Amino acid sequence: MSESRFKSGPEPAEDPQAALAPKGSKLRIGTPLIESYIRDVPDFPKEGIVFKDITPLLSSPEGLKASIEGLAAFVDPASYDLVCGVESRGFIFGTALAHHLGKGFIPVRKPGKLPWKTASESYELEYGSDTIEIHVDAVESGKRVLMVDDLLATGGTMEAANKLVRKIGGEPVACLFVLELDFLGGRQKLDVPIHSLHHVE
Repeated sequence: MSESRFKSGPEPAEDPQAALAPKGSKLRIGTPLIESYIRDVPDFPKEGIVFKDITPLLSSPEGLKASIEGLAAFVDPASYDLVCGVESRGFIFGTALAHHLGKGFIPVRKPGKLPWKTASESYELEYGSDTIEIHVDAVESGKRVLMVDDLLATGGTMEAANKLVRKIGGEPVACLFVLELDFLGGRQKLDVPIHSLHHVE
């Protein structure tokens, strides 16, 4: 997954592994069914933070089904050839979506996790930087790719993923997210259409 562990302010923390929002933030848009399965965990991982936990959504057959069908409805399947998911929860939604639509799936992973030749892209965090990788032969030249992750926060990870796909010859056509933290403005970094099932203000 991408940058999703945050301080109470608008900047990402060093370890970006959880969907968070400041206290008082609320979900808007999206279907009531999906929204009902997103659990607020106060003061996690530290005081002043509300953790947006999607595990109840994943464990619910109807919630997961509604999520995949909702993501699938955003973009015409004829407009892309492959689905790309970003480590790690992007794999969950990306592979399920690819299966649902009869598409192939390609992973974007952290360094050292892919066994074949890779291309890499680095992006900035609050302290230092991080890197993601993709197999150099994951996408044939000119193939259109739908990008998927569970969360859009500051946008750095998905921006780097889009660059990676272009670097190996693919064409990102849109980015899909289950949850978007609007107050972080991550969509401003992305230059393709963006669709999110839920928004946190």
